[in-house]
Amino acid sequence: MHRYPTVAEVTESARRLVSRFPGAGRLRRIGTSRAGRPILMLSVGHGPRHVLVVARPHPDEPVGGATALALAERVAAGDRRSPATDPETVTWDIVLCLDPDGAALSEGIEAATAGPGATLARYYRAAFRPVAAEQPEWAPIVGRRLPESHALFDTIDALRPVLQCSLHNVDAGGAWVQLTSGLPGLAAPFAASAADLGVPVQHGTYDALYWENPAPGVHVLPPPDSTARLAAGSENIGRSTWCAPQRYGGVTAIVEVPLWSTGTADDPAPHPDPARALRELSHLVREGGRHVTDVFDKARGFLPPAAESPPGRVLEWMADDLYDLVADSWQPLVRQAESAPRAGSSPALTTAGISALEVVARRQPLRAAGLLLRLLDATGAPASGALRHELDGLFTTWCTDFETSLRLRPVPVRTQVELQTRTVVAAAECALMR
Repeated sequence: MHRYPTVAEVTESARRLVSRFPGAGRLRRIGTSRAGRPILMLSVGHGPRHVLVVARPHPDEPVGGATALALAERVAAGDRRSPATDPETVTWDIVLCLDPDGAALSEGIEAATAGPGATLARYYRAAFRPVAAEQPEWAPIVGRRLPESHALFDTIDALRPVLQCSLHNVDAGGAWVQLTSGLPGLAAPFAASAADLGVPVQHGTYDALYWENPAPGVHVLPPPDSTARLAAGSENIGRSTWCAPQRYGGVTAIVEVPLWSTGTADDPAPHPDPARALRELSHLVREGGRHVTDVFDKARGFLPPAAESPPGRVLEWMADDLYDLVADSWQPLVRQAESAPRAGSSPALTTAGISALEVVARRQPLRAAGLLLRLLDATGAPASGALRHELDGLFTTWCTDFETSLRLRPVPVRTQVELQTRTVVAAAECALMR
């Protein structure tokens, strides 16, 4: 496997699997997207307990479709090496793409992130990630129920899964797992699989700064009354699709594997000067955001109105306060680093943790710049050429700096899929024993 399958290819492969294994697999529509695209679920096996797998919840993270097919093949073939993949014990219900509208706006990302031609520049020019209120898993947290969210909530209520797995890519860094409640026994097979496949385990991550961290690369959501949950800005996370299986005693695992790995992702040594590094990263994300917003402001007069353009809505959302929000979220860490410069108690203040935050600081302006370049390419306005030239120069420099500063190495698609598949199966084994 040298590249990710497109949504259409995943769907066709699922149809062929149902034909090849009559009676073992069923493909059905569980909902319809905002733009009228089908949301399909492939169910494999006939066991009384259910594992729900959600692919492409974020359209700029393409690994999920390939992992979904790998899991479906394993169960349909009657793989009994693990009780979790025994089709007589467990039914695997696999949502092939939760956000088909977003995936359509990320068209080309599969080719941009595979093979020797994969570069950050190609990735960020192809990637589309909607605003939080338009992300099916996350929209309920901000009080919005999308049709895609409804489809997933209804599926969870119908199946009552012991485990839900949400399949994600991180742009750069290492692999990690976030859990809505503990899964004892997962850390060891996860670490062993990552080591076997040569993928670093991410020590510390922006996505789970204030979550509990019982083992490297494993993060558990704090309980509802925990001040750590409030510090993470996740006080309403209980509304998300991630937490819905808890109503039935189930748990959700968010499984992240990197498109590019970094050599420092698994370095637990205390960073030599975390306070200085955090101040520099805060400046980096603010300045990058300011540059993109300046170009965006100059282009507003000839770009489509944001209400008619999903990329435009993303740019408006980011320009509003997202860059400052990211930088401001690190201020408690700066104060902690200043009060105890060599403290290793916080994973965020290790070399690996600072590396993970550098990924965030560099990717936020790049995400916006890639979207804005696409809009400028599509307009025929005379003024767009000069603005495009200005932004392209920044974009190219930022990509180069990202690659060199963190010494990025592409992770082969096959490796990403194998690590994610092994981790999902290990999580299912643990969930079945709860």
